[in-house]
Amino acid sequence: MPTRATGPPAHRETVYGILILTDLTLAVATLIVAPVAGVRATRPWLYSLAALAVARLAAALLLLTGGLLLADARLSVQIPLALLPAAGAAVRPGRTAAHVAAAGSALSVWWLLAPFAPQDTVPVLAGSAAALGVVAALSTTVTARRDTGSRAARLPWLTAAFLLVPAVTLVVAGRANATAGGHRHGDAGRISVAQLTGPQNQIPAVRVTLTAARSTVTLASGRTVDALTFNGSSPGPEIRAVRGQLLEVTLVNTDVAEGVTVHWHGVDVPNAEDGVPGVTQDAVAPGGRHVYRFVPTRAGTFWYHTHRDALRNVERGLFGALIVEEPGAVAEQVDRTAFVHAWPAGGAEVVALDRDDRPARQDAAAGRTVRLRLVNSSAEPQTIQVSGTPFTVAAIDGNEVQGATPLAPGTELPLAAGGRHDVTFTMPDGPVTAAVGDTPGATLTLSPGGASGPVTADAGGRFDPLTYGAGPAAETGAYQRTYDLRLDDGFGFSQGRLSYVSSLINGRLYPAVPTLEVAEGELVRMRIASRSVVEHPFHLHGHRVRVLARNGEPATGSPWWTDTLNISTGDVYEVVFRADNPGIWMDHCHNFQHGANGMIMHLAYRGVTTPYTEEHAPE
Repeated sequence: MPTRATGPPAHRETVYGILILTDLTLAVATLIVAPVAGVRATRPWLYSLAALAVARLAAALLLLTGGLLLADARLSVQIPLALLPAAGAAVRPGRTAAHVAAAGSALSVWWLLAPFAPQDTVPVLAGSAAALGVVAALSTTVTARRDTGSRAARLPWLTAAFLLVPAVTLVVAGRANATAGGHRHGDAGRISVAQLTGPQNQIPAVRVTLTAARSTVTLASGRTVDALTFNGSSPGPEIRAVRGQLLEVTLVNTDVAEGVTVHWHGVDVPNAEDGVPGVTQDAVAPGGRHVYRFVPTRAGTFWYHTHRDALRNVERGLFGALIVEEPGAVAEQVDRTAFVHAWPAGGAEVVALDRDDRPARQDAAAGRTVRLRLVNSSAEPQTIQVSGTPFTVAAIDGNEVQGATPLAPGTELPLAAGGRHDVTFTMPDGPVTAAVGDTPGATLTLSPGGASGPVTADAGGRFDPLTYGAGPAAETGAYQRTYDLRLDDGFGFSQGRLSYVSSLINGRLYPAVPTLEVAEGELVRMRIASRSVVEHPFHLHGHRVRVLARNGEPATGSPWWTDTLNISTGDVYEVVFRADNPGIWMDHCHNFQHGANGMIMHLAYRGVTTPYTEEHAPE
């Protein structure tokens, strides 16, 4: 009997997201109440301000049950700044007490909107306390002089004092971003990225040329896309290779003005073959070419895409599939790769399977074995439903699932941006449909003869890789390094621009996000908490990570290996990886808009340096 997936327990996965949104709502209310309380200085308004602070404290304490990373900044800085002055003013009201309470509450919200690095907690708290002291002194002085009719006392001294904190914050953040320009690594490096290549003296088993050019893509509906293509098509040609054999790909740029590279998403290539401009190579200019050579070490479903101006150029079509097969493996009788892609067509975003934004059909005889390789090349997470037959998830991000069991028809498969699921089943006598979310046109129906239309979606649960399958326990307990990452929304500088973005890592934006440093052979643990209100698909180049736990719940199914982990609001993930691929690697959000905003860091091995310089935005 097929297993009916229930998905991540709602009370564990969503409660922390709700608490974060609740705290944000309370913060907005605080911004409304604080100035009125400061001006009127009456008990009802001061009580209201204190009540909001108490409510935020309760929310923070509940967040703490999900992990310290969700609540640390709230409990160490934000809540004390709001609660202590407001409580004092409520007990002993007065004009100066009201001014300090209003300023403390406003500062509390400011530090929610302008997240800071964990190592900056003490100076942030000290600076805020000093600012409140200035507010108190000015309030006392100004109040006394106003009583004497002084005109100077009527100037907005208190407002200016409060605004000093945001002003100083932004100046310091801007300077930190400016001094981080270039993001160079390994000033005493013994090994250059350029030396970390694939085999140079072997004869390739597979040779492919990818020619990038401006073109037009026509979708099934007739909509046209001002596109970029590989070899005249998008998705580009599907590359097939065998694990352990040398693959050589020559990239040629015909006329893509901004340049092109090829990144092999999910493949642990040697660092020089990773295709990241300014880190592992220079972008290939029009008329230029670049040769990639590497030996795939794992079989599975992978994909390739440009990493130069990826925000625009992946969307416009510079991507394709890389399928790595096991030597001597018996393939399924029907093997189909399908990209879930959001095309920029006609001024709108059109979601399609490959280029099919109308229901697509394919012949598949009853009794044949089927493998659907589903790849999400769009910027947002997508949900796939397979209806018409039980099925198994045979692989996640190119990693075989151990102990996979049949899932009920209609089970929802969440697919991170950049992620892949291999779905397998035996073709029944009737049709089977893979459908993308609520997009009626993005469906693929397999049926004997290929004439059947889409199957009505079955009511299924939600697939959860944390508990699916069965396998050996993870390697734990001997971590050489642990890194904590906090994902936030807020004000920040990136490449000279100030903006409010959903893209901060530990209070910083690229290039000011500190590099994660490792030594070869180390077992590295990462704890990642999202305090952001949007989802972030995190992708580490050159490595795969194993998920140990989500929101404190240990992984109990098949070893969940992934290279693109979707992290939702309130999620706390614990993952581990072995530092076994020397180089300088990108670690970034695979929503390319977030990457362009600055949600990028690097993982650098000791002793490795790069000769390349990032002259443009990394996405």
